Amino acid sequence: MTIHLNASELADALITQCRATDYAGYDPFDGLNSELFKKLGLGSLPFAKIAWLQLHKRSLANLRPLVGVARRRNPKGIALIILGLLEYEKLVGNGSQIEEAIRLAEWLLEERCDRSRWKHSAWGYHFDWAARAFFVPKGTPNAITTCYIARALAALGDETGNQRFVDAATDAGLFLNSLHRNDGGYYAYIPGESAFVHNANLWAAAVVGETAKRIGNSALMQRALSATRSSVAAQRGDGAWRYGTRDHHSFVDGFHTGYNLEALAALQQAADTSEFSDAISRGMDYYRKNFFLPDGTVKYYDNSIWPLDTHSVAQAILTLLKVGGADEDHRLATRVFERALETLYMPDERRFMYQKNRLTTNRINYLRWT
Repeated sequence: MTIHLNASELADALITQCRATDYAGYDPFDGLNSELFKKLGLGSLPFAKIAWLQLHKRSLANLRPLVGVARRRNPKGIALIILGLLEYEKLVGNGSQIEEAIRLAEWLLEERCDRSRWKHSAWGYHFDWAARAFFVPKGTPNAITTCYIARALAALGDETGNQRFVDAATDAGLFLNSLHRNDGGYYAYIPGESAFVHNANLWAAAVVGETAKRIGNSALMQRALSATRSSVAAQRGDGAWRYGTRDHHSFVDGFHTGYNLEALAALQQAADTSEFSDAISRGMDYYRKNFFLPDGTVKYYDNSIWPLDTHSVAQAILTLLKVGGADEDHRLATRVFERALETLYMPDERRFMYQKNRLTTNRINYLRWT
């Protein structure tokens, strides 16, 4: 189905919908917020936690209202919206987007994890998070959420001259520095965990590097560069990255590859170096060749199209425009946008669905993701 909708009209529709719930929504991984699950007393069983979380992540029907999962704001989602509002302000220029971004940023400052425990500004998810490698209780900060919030606060602070936002972003960079593991020369995803995940390491390095530049700390910058070299050394000869170094991290997917490339470009800019240009070039070449079909369809994995995924589409457009930027990247980004409208956009609801597989479709509205 051909949908005639330009990017500005789409932005209007999406922002309007986010405002309708005051930016609260469901998340693919929020199943453990279920009141029913707590009443059943299954929380002491690690397998039950993972099974329950995966049930809600994979279900085509949104079971959350039935099991007592409430709509909530997701801190990382709010950071992404602030960055989007700043981009949108460049188009409309009437100040309204800035006012809204400030309101959301103030909420983020209130949602910081316990600073008496973590010493610095840091953020995590609003739900318990169970994975094969670790269990992360609600209130525990993580690298990715903190990185995106730090960048959103820094950008908003620079735009408005509000030093409180810049100071919080700087403080977040110091928290990320505390995640550095001397035993491996990389930044951990979660405090106290040893998993080496490349997108977390590279984004932490980028934000630590931006912090180092802001405060003039050469030791911080050198640590960020050293950690970046750890992930660059793990880049395959063809330009790809596995998700991480553990056995179950062997997959190569599109949006984490995009994260890696965007973070590398940000760190290189902060450090005023061209050291990682070859890694970025090889990574972009692999990305273009292995994650897109000629019609603009974005593949989830390098070796599989499915599922079609809105988050993958969004990161693809960012990566092509911010890291690539060549004429061919702009043309491909346009095809990606148009193809996403054909395959993932629901005009009656004026939003994108979560995922489409070969035989099934998940239309749930996950605000952070869709």
